[in-house]
Amino acid sequence: MSETSARDTQGVDRGHPQAGGPPRPTTYVAQVMAELRKVHRPTQRELITYTIVVLVFVLVIMGFVVGLDQIFTRVVDFTFGG
Repeated sequence: MSETSARDTQGVDRGHPQAGGPPRPTTYVAQVMAELRKVHRPTQRELITYTIVVLVFVLVIMGFVVGLDQIFTRVVDFTFGG
């Protein structure tokens, strides 16, 4: 097993005297901007495709739940003579 020093890791330099303390606002903003650069923004076509997939999935799950509700309603009505 190889040991790496804290300076070899990505992120905060653990050897820094302020490590573990509250981050400075400028550091926070810099880290947020760095993360935002990594974000993949979908194209319009991808966005439309993802939206359709989500809507179809929600409709399928709704149908499943409604079907189960109908089945359970009929079983309860049959069992308790409703």
